[in-house]
Amino acid sequence: MRKKSEKQMPLMPPEIDHPQAEEVSAISRILDSNPIIYDLVIQDLSPRKAKSKAGARGMTAEQVIRAAIVKQMFGFSYKDLAFHLMDSVSLKRFCLIGIADKGFKKSVLCKNIKAISPETWEAVNRCIVRFAKEEGIEKGRQVRIDCTVVESNIHAPSDSALLWDSVRVLARILTKAKELFPRSGILFQNHTRRAKRRMLGIQYAKNKKQRKQHYIDLLKAARCTVDYARNAIVVLQYNQDVVAMALSDDLKQTVELALRVIDQTEKRVLHGQSVPASEKVVSIFESHTDIIVKDRRDTFYGHKVCLSGGRSNLITDCTIEDGNPADSQLVEKMLNRQNEIYGQYPLKAAFDGGFASKENLETAKGMKIKDVCFAKKRGLQVEDMCRSQWVYNRLRRFRAGIEAGISWIKRCFGFARCTWKGLRSFKSYVWASIVSANLLTIARKQLS
Repeated sequence: MRKKSEKQMPLMPPEIDHPQAEEVSAISRILDSNPIIYDLVIQDLSPRKAKSKAGARGMTAEQVIRAAIVKQMFGFSYKDLAFHLMDSVSLKRFCLIGIADKGFKKSVLCKNIKAISPETWEAVNRCIVRFAKEEGIEKGRQVRIDCTVVESNIHAPSDSALLWDSVRVLARILTKAKELFPRSGILFQNHTRRAKRRMLGIQYAKNKKQRKQHYIDLLKAARCTVDYARNAIVVLQYNQDVVAMALSDDLKQTVELALRVIDQTEKRVLHGQSVPASEKVVSIFESHTDIIVKDRRDTFYGHKVCLSGGRSNLITDCTIEDGNPADSQLVEKMLNRQNEIYGQYPLKAAFDGGFASKENLETAKGMKIKDVCFAKKRGLQVEDMCRSQWVYNRLRRFRAGIEAGISWIKRCFGFARCTWKGLRSFKSYVWASIVSANLLTIARKQLS
């Protein structure tokens, strides 16, 4: 992995006279004005082992961060990204790919982009926010804070579907282990088709009695498959092959999740007990997913994200929460993070109605914030929050602007649903969307 481009720069494609090409060029100038961004990225990309003189040169840090930004800005898959980086003149120029270069394969792009950690993305965003402050675009004296949900890439969870997922995933791993190690003595019966029939039977059952019978048989198939997997784990543990150890780890993780699914299904269906949301498994593939109930009416499956924005519509800060904490618990945390970014607390702060409480108002006032606005008063007096009713109304309208910003990021940068797998990748995806949106916002303000 190379940190910088070669001394002799490749012949770059010419610039194109088009508004979108101008925005891309403006983003390129912003990145070049903050070379520390490349230094942050190279720390994640540098291999720990000694570099080999043979093989392909690989992607530079500049190319990786720019390719990641392109992917989020245009909503490309890795396959589409690989094509457009070879086909588009503007994107080749932005990603520093010369005319004679062949571009990069989707596997190379995926490996390098996923290597950037969420901590690095957060540090990159702070560099961009600092640049916006130096350019006078966002001074951070007014802040608006709101929460939203970024969903995981899973289907709507149900006990029957989760049991079927458990059976088919375990069966798939067992089949692979038996094919790779035929002499290991792994024996099992594939219950995938049986589990699918029972799952469909549950969905189309005419009454509770019929549905319960299907559940009993589906649970039986799931337990049998778990027993097969446990026996296979014992066999594979004695094999020193790296692939066997990896399959054993996959089986252990899936068995643990399958047992939790079996337990919660038995409690809910057979015994009529309720299972707390914090203890539920809603996906075999994205086990980190939380259940988020918003406004007591809408249920989402993903993670709660708290965002801080400014007058320029920049997202100055973001936190990805564990579980579903109340908005009122996040006020002090978000204001302290704002102080870390700008070196001072804002003069004015506007919050959604869910953040309102007397304790939060006292906390904000104790930080020398002159005007604090909650969209819903919840028993608080305007005179205690702001200097006048006029200031309160103005801050309330100012807070509403972050709703438009969140909607824009969700529609244009894939912020509504994360398509990357795993909790670490989920956090990286969220930050990558925010960084891309902020870069485009600054670029448009500089061009206007």
